[in-house]
Amino acid sequence: MAASVQQRSVTAVRSVILASADLSFRQRVRDALTELRWQVREAGGGAETLACLEAAPAEAVVLDSWLPDLEVQEFVAEFERMHPGVDVVMADASATLGGARSPRRNEVLHALRRAQGGDGAAWNSAPKNLEEIRPAVRGGAPDHRAAGTPAESSAACVETGDETERWSARSGATWRLPEFVGADPALVEVSRRIRLVAPRSTSVLIEGPTGSGKELVAQALHRLSPRAGRRMVALNCAAIPEALLEAELFGHTRGAFTGAVQGRTGRIEAAHGGTLFLDEIGEMPLGLQAKLLRFLETGELQRVGDNEPVKVDVRIVAATHQPLRKLAAKGEFREDLYYRLAVFFIRTPALGGHAEDIAALAGHFLERMARQSPAKRLEPAALEKLKAYPWPGNVRELEHVLERAWILAEDRPRIGAEEIEFQEPD
Repeated sequence: MAASVQQRSVTAVRSVILASADLSFRQRVRDALTELRWQVREAGGGAETLACLEAAPAEAVVLDSWLPDLEVQEFVAEFERMHPGVDVVMADASATLGGARSPRRNEVLHALRRAQGGDGAAWNSAPKNLEEIRPAVRGGAPDHRAAGTPAESSAACVETGDETERWSARSGATWRLPEFVGADPALVEVSRRIRLVAPRSTSVLIEGPTGSGKELVAQALHRLSPRAGRRMVALNCAAIPEALLEAELFGHTRGAFTGAVQGRTGRIEAAHGGTLFLDEIGEMPLGLQAKLLRFLETGELQRVGDNEPVKVDVRIVAATHQPLRKLAAKGEFREDLYYRLAVFFIRTPALGGHAEDIAALAGHFLERMARQSPAKRLEPAALEKLKAYPWPGNVRELEHVLERAWILAEDRPRIGAEEIEFQEPD
């Protein structure tokens, strides 16, 4: 008797991976599955899902009908080959791998119904085997998601025979990534460029004013890339003294310089297989730029104090608030390194240029603060005050202003204009 109870408690917890770029959808399904005692892991794309399964097995995968990094057909083909015993259920319940109606699959379908608020009618009429997913994806199957849930795949998956028409059919909502709050065309363009280049190993240069979300772009590039299962290593080139920057970047051996009591792996080597994010690349000394250029050309580095080269595979993403091309033209930055870094270019917009998004951004930050204390809302006068400000510190400054206002509002549930302060009080 005791043994059977123990066996039930062990098998009651099952593992599932939610594969979708839609954070709100993942949260709803995660909550529903957690209540059914499933252990839930999340992945933002197909490559990350495969990496999750390599790290630890799972009984099921909930797969969105559109993936930011892989075609669904490509993912399913690879999945069938690598994990034939894992159930795959489409996020709209339109297909399942193998078509088996196992108890665990039924639990996943039940969680999806609860998460999406459906009454089950559309689910019962949906195709039930994997063979029906291929023509459905290629031909633009009806979207069975409930109203209000983004259906990002609908325009992208329709083949019209005209490539231009196919891509122009993608709306801003399709391109937009969950990390970027707002509907301004400049923000949509940032998301579009991230989605286009993320699946590749192409070097990316991110330019934009301080506080405009350059590191967020780098994180999204890594999350949506096939390297998502490996590390993203960040280095702020302006935060480390010049004398130590080379050792920090390339690593060093024991005794390589005074104070080097033991060897250390550099940031480049630590990011092997993943992404290296070089923030404020414009602050890198010219001498070190030459060594970074050599690494980019050969894929090999030498630790400080060592003569043996080390082969490293990393994807380089660099960021700067400075006009790097102008610096290169003036000889203040290596021109050859600039062209190595700026193979693909992304510019983050200043907040002052899309003030219409301030309300959405403020709501986003206030919602995040409400996770740790009672919720607060902005009074209309406070919101108008935020909209009228030029925001030299961009989105980061907005977040700090709201945090300050949250504190000044004390226990009141609403934040008034008097709590909005843009600089230190006199």
